Amino acid sequence: MAVNYEFKTEPYEHQREAINRAGERNAFAFLMEMGTGKSKALIDNLGQLHVNKNVNFALIIAPKGVYRNWVTKEIPQHLPDTITRRVIRWVSSPNKKQQEEMRAVKDEFDGLTIFVMNVEAFSSKKGQDAGKWLSEKFGTNGLIAIDESTTIKNPKAKRTKALVTCSHRFKYRRLLTGSPVTRSPMDLYSQCEFLGPRTLGFDSFYAYQNRYAILHRQTMGAHTFQQIVGFRHLEELTEKVDQFSFRVLKKDCLDLPEKSYTIRYVSMTDEQLKMYNDIRHEALTLLDTGELVTVHNVITQMLRLQQVLSGHLKTDDGEMVTFPSNRMDTVMDILAETTGKVILWSRFRYDIQQLSQRIAKEYGEGCVASYYGDTPDDERQEIVTKFQDPDSGLRFFIGNPSTAGYGLTLTEATTVIYYANDFNLETRIQSEDRCHRIGQKNPVTYIDLITENTIDERIVIALRNKIDLGAKVLGEEAREWLQMKPRKS
Repeated sequence: MAVNYEFKTEPYEHQREAINRAGERNAFAFLMEMGTGKSKALIDNLGQLHVNKNVNFALIIAPKGVYRNWVTKEIPQHLPDTITRRVIRWVSSPNKKQQEEMRAVKDEFDGLTIFVMNVEAFSSKKGQDAGKWLSEKFGTNGLIAIDESTTIKNPKAKRTKALVTCSHRFKYRRLLTGSPVTRSPMDLYSQCEFLGPRTLGFDSFYAYQNRYAILHRQTMGAHTFQQIVGFRHLEELTEKVDQFSFRVLKKDCLDLPEKSYTIRYVSMTDEQLKMYNDIRHEALTLLDTGELVTVHNVITQMLRLQQVLSGHLKTDDGEMVTFPSNRMDTVMDILAETTGKVILWSRFRYDIQQLSQRIAKEYGEGCVASYYGDTPDDERQEIVTKFQDPDSGLRFFIGNPSTAGYGLTLTEATTVIYYANDFNLETRIQSEDRCHRIGQKNPVTYIDLITENTIDERIVIALRNKIDLGAKVLGEEAREWLQMKPRKS
């Protein structure tokens, strides 16, 4: 795209190619692996479109834990200062000042208006109405982009339907994700529909599914349904996606240090082993206190099994019960062996709280910070800033991948510990790449705590299988993530 445009930050070659490929195309997907700078690619593409007088408005949508970064970091860092702009952030429950800022979008503005919303807002009528109004008012000369587009992979979800409808009113449509396929090739359909009707050549999800999924009719009681048992024509699907996207992996474009993985095996105590086997075989266990813990479905059963491994359980009465676990001691042993800054991840709030207390007791209060759902918004950026400061005493960052695994740069860390994984490939990939991205100059070691022959191993195998399938759809070799082979007893 020929344009008189001066970059504020010089792009890498792969970023320049992505920007040029997107150009003035109405629909385009930046399928760029985490850490390769897809946010910058979009911002410069937007900047060029504005300089060429193609757009004067942009609606950028991102997950709740990420969308603030667009306002405070990404746009100020990469959009040239020569472009007059106003950046407005959506707040679902605004104070008076925030309300005035959002209402200002109605005022005439001689420049580029960028409105940033969190994707979760589109699950509510309030957010849907706002998106509809913005698209009707600005769509003709506007661009809409969704960051981490797998958040709309479910075609039945309210927010997916709302955003697909909203996007079709915009002249330019962009999506950004490093892993468009996190569960199955079916993830792609609604993301591509966001780019425009029939982007993949189908009138409905069911037509798409019939082409690329192998279905088997199943009967359960009085209900009959189609179950996906495999996939087909994936090379054809890859070729279609290639026509409107730019795909790049870190290993192909950046001189980043390699990741290395290792497992630290953790044994169960006798008490844990009894509870684990009770829940596994009988779906209930009786605690020493006389309180009962029962499970009613497979998902809850897996959750309870993981909690047992972490040393805590919730009783049927809602009480938190704790018991001895070797997992915490194993973490302390690892920390004693490591130098530099460390990230610790767990899906459980209780783990995060207990790890924070134990590490603070061992290393001092100022050395550790937790970043999860309970962390106040006004403290979150301060935690990241301190952690990224090599001279700061904040050495340990403990987070929940669903909250802190998106959008943050934590490249001061060289060791990452997974205390309790989950089955979500996206949060695993995202959380890994908080420190393995542009700015990292040292090798990063990832340590998974595994108890043999338990749910820990099943989670690792499930994640590995999802990575293999995603790579196949995208025409790539399977990546080296999570190349763990749990030992067999």
